[in-house]
Amino acid sequence: MEVVLVKKEDMPRLAELASRVWHEYFPCILTEEQIDYMVEKFQSLPAMTDQVENQGYEYYFLCDGGEPVGYMGIQPQEDKLFLSKLYLTKENRGKGYSSQAFSFLEEYSLKNGKKAIWLTVNKYNDHTIDVYRHRGFQTVRSQVSDIGNGYVMDDYVMEKEIRN
Repeated sequence: MEVVLVKKEDMPRLAELASRVWHEYFPCILTEEQIDYMVEKFQSLPAMTDQVENQGYEYYFLCDGGEPVGYMGIQPQEDKLFLSKLYLTKENRGKGYSSQAFSFLEEYSLKNGKKAIWLTVNKYNDHTIDVYRHRGFQTVRSQVSDIGNGYVMDDYVMEKEIRN
């Protein structure tokens, strides 16, 4: 698997992939209406372009044979790395790609002086929580965030310490 930085000209492809993955994955947790709202608010072309241009985010395609099998979004912060997104297409889950992505994130953190990687995960996303725990993440708190339109994100905040 290759981790490839998403360039400006690739952002429309990223937005299409994000919409596809969210609509594949989240119907077991969220309503279709909330998925549509969240994709538009957080994973649409304008939203992700703003994140990259104005909020310090970086997006990466996770590729196999040059074709994206998923993507991740990160935001380097003062002494930590925020893992905002890590998603794989349905047919590419369970093939070890997430382990390779985590190796990339840990190396990135070490090279850039980050002491931890942190993320938020839906409290009802049991499988993903198990994956994060297996990778060494621990729950540090829970939070409910109002995201507008009558919707909230009911999440755990998880963190993994990075050591040399």
